Amino acid sequence: MRRNTPFRALVAGLATAAAAAGALVGTAGAAHAAATPLPAHVSAPYFEAYNGDSLSGLASASGNKYLSMAFIQTASKGSCTPLWNGDTSLPIASANFGSDISSIQAGGGDVIPSFGGYTADDTGTEIADSCTNVNSIAAAYESVITTYNVTRIDLDTEDNSLTNSAGIDRRNQAIALVDSWAAANGRTVQFSYTLPTTTSGLASSGLAVLKSAVKYNARVDVANIMTFDYYDGATHEMGNDAESAATGLYNQLATLYPSKTAAQLWGMIGITLMPGVDDYGTAETTTVADAKNVEAWAAGKGLASLSFWALQRDNGGCANGTAGSDSCSGIAQGTWDFSHALEAFNGGTTVPSNDFSVGVAPGSGSIAPGGSTTASVSTAVTSGSAQSVALSVSGAPAGVTASVSPASVTAGGSATLTVTAASTAAAGTYPITVKGTAASGSHTATYSLTVTGTGGGGSGSLVNGTFETGSLSPWTCQPGGAVVSTPVHSGSHALLVAPTSSQTGECDQTLTLSPNHSYTLSGWVQGNYSYLGVSGGASASTWTSGSGWTKLTVPFTTGANGTVTVYIHGWYAQGNVYADDLTVS
Repeated sequence: MRRNTPFRALVAGLATAAAAAGALVGTAGAAHAAATPLPAHVSAPYFEAYNGDSLSGLASASGNKYLSMAFIQTASKGSCTPLWNGDTSLPIASANFGSDISSIQAGGGDVIPSFGGYTADDTGTEIADSCTNVNSIAAAYESVITTYNVTRIDLDTEDNSLTNSAGIDRRNQAIALVDSWAAANGRTVQFSYTLPTTTSGLASSGLAVLKSAVKYNARVDVANIMTFDYYDGATHEMGNDAESAATGLYNQLATLYPSKTAAQLWGMIGITLMPGVDDYGTAETTTVADAKNVEAWAAGKGLASLSFWALQRDNGGCANGTAGSDSCSGIAQGTWDFSHALEAFNGGTTVPSNDFSVGVAPGSGSIAPGGSTTASVSTAVTSGSAQSVALSVSGAPAGVTASVSPASVTAGGSATLTVTAASTAAAGTYPITVKGTAASGSHTATYSLTVTGTGGGGSGSLVNGTFETGSLSPWTCQPGGAVVSTPVHSGSHALLVAPTSSQTGECDQTLTLSPNHSYTLSGWVQGNYSYLGVSGGASASTWTSGSGWTKLTVPFTTGANGTVTVYIHGWYAQGNVYADDLTVS
């Protein structure tokens, strides 16, 4: 969805008194109460945050208890800092929209912050396209959740974001991290994907977003389709086409989530309309009657959400067929007619579907061969009522046992993950999956286990050589060094080394090996002047240049104390270097 021109005087007067009252309520209610989950069925029109309008004022004037707030993006490509409208003067902070959001929450409503949008997706400033660090993307989502005490994040993914496969995967990996974080901290957090659609369901590009979510165990609570701007040259009956598109999406979701019931699948679907004449022109005109029909149909099916783009269009100020205006619908209508057409959808009468989440804290740990460690497994109710959740563990490597006790809890309860390594366990870093299964379906969380030492002789004492923990530890790097999700040689992560005109970007790890013993350091590298080597108790290195992944091997013999430092670096101002799958054997 787009942002175009600033909002207009037409509804400003209508909102002025409500805005003043809302500001007072927001100030008085600044202290957050516990976040309340959204209703199972919610109408939340989009509010354009970049127009300078009063959020709480327009909510009050239009009668909307819930609003989707657009958009959050970065200021420029490469940034990991979330900002309202990509404006550096509007960071995620309570000083920016906090009083308005608190005012709406105090009145029993809520706001759904939305990341992305057409402009961000087109310019590379959608945060998962811009930022290559999955942990930083997850931290951005978490900052919005904690700053504004909200329970749902919307991800408006369109245009270039639909073809950026690396960004799609990073976004879903970050969702999975936030889901685990929320469960560990007793928070209810939901994610909605807002996607363009055809009249028969998602196109292949939109479907790929959800397939990636399934691949990375990313929790998607709502698949929200934009039922406008079809650009197919046809004349549309927009209400019927919205229902047809949602039915097609239902069939696609049934394939992606085969364990879900029909009610749960319908309960994952959202519809976003555009009041009046959309960007394509009068052949795609949604009337107030269409909106009322869609609301009745959606209520009968038990859909999750209804919305429209955008609240500032909900008036008849340009009843002359104007296409895609940001300030009016282009049709004859009363002010707030679309808001009123959908308001009955809030809450609904359907009992919320039961669902839960699972998390592990801490998310990683290390043990020496012969040792053991524990972590806490937590569950939380995310909708409906608590249900019995069976817990299981998989992914432990040879020589490592992992178990969870108790093996079954009621959602909201916790258990203990115990991991034990035999003396023969091979050193390395391994993902261990904790799975919770209930009548509503299953969810997983990942625990990253590092086995230290030289047990099993597999990879010496090099730790986190695959960088699959998602963090640098125990590597130390010069400024700019980081774990990234693209490019990778294998798995989901690799090391970024960042040379500058004043540094080589070197990353190091010190190992204690057997004295006077022959070893081989090997790994995959990419970039100009990619150096791999050891120093200290041994001295050996090699290098290569290339745009693709190249395997390097460095034979070396330890000295009397067996201590060496493994390093990777580039060369001054010659560009980034990447490394992955490093071993010492």
